[in-house]
This record gives sequence, structure tokens and C-alpha cells, in this order.
Amino acid sequence: MSEPKLNLSPSECHTYLMDRITPVLGYRRGDVRVWQRRLRRKLRDLVGWNRMPKKRAALNVRSLWKQERRLGTIEKIAFTAEPRADVLAYVCLPKKAEPPYTFMVCLQGHSTGMHNSIAVEREDETKPMKVAGDRDFALGCMKRGVAALCIEQRSFGLRRELVQKRTAAHGCHDATMHALMLGRTLIGERVFDVDRGIDYLATRGDADMKRIGVMGNSGGGTISVFSAALLSRIRFAMPSCYFCTFRDSIMSIGHCMDNYVPRLYLHAEMPDVMGLFAPRPVVIVAGKTDPIFPIAGVRKAFRQLKAIYRVAGAPDRCHLIVGGQGHRFYAKPAWPAMLRELKRLR
Repeated sequence: MSEPKLNLSPSECHTYLMDRITPVLGYRRGDVRVWQRRLRRKLRDLVGWNRMPKKRAALNVRSLWKQERRLGTIEKIAFTAEPRADVLAYVCLPKKAEPPYTFMVCLQGHSTGMHNSIAVEREDETKPMKVAGDRDFALGCMKRGVAALCIEQRSFGLRRELVQKRTAAHGCHDATMHALMLGRTLIGERVFDVDRGIDYLATRGDADMKRIGVMGNSGGGTISVFSAALLSRIRFAMPSCYFCTFRDSIMSIGHCMDNYVPRLYLHAEMPDVMGLFAPRPVVIVAGKTDPIFPIAGVRKAFRQLKAIYRVAGAPDRCHLIVGGQGHRFYAKPAWPAMLRELKRLR
């Protein structure tokens, strides 16, 4: 007697549910700006933005070191995002440009940390290192006359968990679960740090506050997308190896906890989230053989995003760059598209 077919994997039930869900705030038709206001309001609620401090703490900026490099000046700083949450960052000013500077906020993903952005060892920042996958974001910016603010994200690099005992390989797991218990998300906390980084740039006097962008790969791409969607001061974005459909990526393959926002799929798909940035310029970067953000899902999501940009009157401000390999940034094809957009940016 043959055994009956049983559906025992949790993903089978979840796929069944996704088949029957139409995100209630996904863009379909009508005034894009009205739709954006509705979805942005809901997204802020879902990421726990209302649990972030309404009264902002003093930045209390501290300079840790400053060096002259071949491409310009790099300074390591710390500033306060909220009580008991200090942010480390590199401020990178290119020799090729004069103030006020165009600034790119640079975000590393699941890696050893922000030190990759300037290609030095984490534990000895005087030692250069070779960085794989064009992840030396700040050096890429400086070569092209763009200043960079490289933020160490919560639970990564020098902000990894060092006080409590960790229970998972990546510190993002425990940090995400703790944030959820407090009515927050780690995504929301990281976007808040980006916003505080922009607060810092506003105090410097040498930043062009109408020319602030965000970029990052993988987990840095995640926060690039959500920061672009939620922060009005960001004017251009270059997320890498994250943009896809939720269904084809984080809902179909095992991913780290910090990719998830409770109940988000009920309200929007990823192209809707990125569509909150329209009509501002975005350069989406993807890998042709990326196994965790599959290119078929990327192309499907991009078609939906392009449709939103078309209705917003800016179909030519939305770009997809596909590199020939896997899960990495692709500086050579991506930067020309972004530099063309920066020339057009007023």
C-alpha cells in the first residue's frame, strides 16, 4: 500500500498562501503620488519607524583618525544615532572634486564590515587589502569625484554583537529578533542610522544636500532600497544584489533574518517598495548567476518598477545593470549609468 502524499515542509503552506495573496497596496493604476503616500505611511509602520526616537539625540561627533590618501582624505568618525547606539563611519573626500560635494552613503552587507569600502584590514586600518567583487565602494566613489559616507551597519563589522552571547553565525539573527520584541525591525533601525548619517552631513557645511545618494551590495542593497523608499533627502540610489521580487528571493530561498519585515507581503512586493523612490534616479545592479536573488525574479521585478516610473513620467531614470557573474557589485558597467544621472541631477 502506497503512502499518501503529505505536505510536510512549511514552505509548501507558505507558497500556497502567497498564491492567494494580492498585496493590498501594490501599485495598479492611478496617481502615483497618492499611492506613494499611502504605501510609504504603511511601510513606515511595518518597519517600526514609529518606535524610533522622535526627538533626535545630539550627534556628538568624534573624530577617531584622519589620513591623506592617493584619492583624497579619509576620516574615521563616530556619531550617536540614539541612546546607546553609536555609529562608526568613514568620511571620504575626493581630490578630484571641490565642495559642496556630491555624497554617496555606502553600505556593506554580510561581510567583515565597512572597512571593505576603503580596502583596508578591519583590525589594522593602516594595512591595505584586496577586496573582492568591487566592494571597495568608497574608493570607487572617490575615483569618480564623489564623496562617500561609509556607515557600519548595526550587527555588522565593528558593530557586531560583543556584549551578549551570540546564538547564530550572523549577528543579524539575534539583533533582528530583539528588535521585533521591541516593536521595531533591524531594517528600520538601519534606515534610521542612514537618516542620522544624513543629519551629520547637513552639519558639515561641505555637502550638497540636494545631491545625497545611497548604494550597497546584498545586505547593503537591502538598506539602500528601504532608505530610498523612506527618506526624502536621498536623491539617487544604486542598490546591488538585492532588488528582486520577495517571492523569488527571500520567500523561496533561505536568507538571513534581517531581510524580513513582518506582514510586508500582505501590502506590497519589492518593486512597489522601490517604486516609492520614483521619479528619482535609480540604478539597479544584479548578477546574472546570483543564486539568492535570481535574475529571472530581478527582471520580473524590474518590469514592474519600470511601469511605475513610466506612470511617474520618468521611465529613463530607472536602469538595470546585469553583471556576468554572481552575488557581487559590478562597478565598471554600473557607474557610467549613475554618472550620467548625476549630470542630469539638479
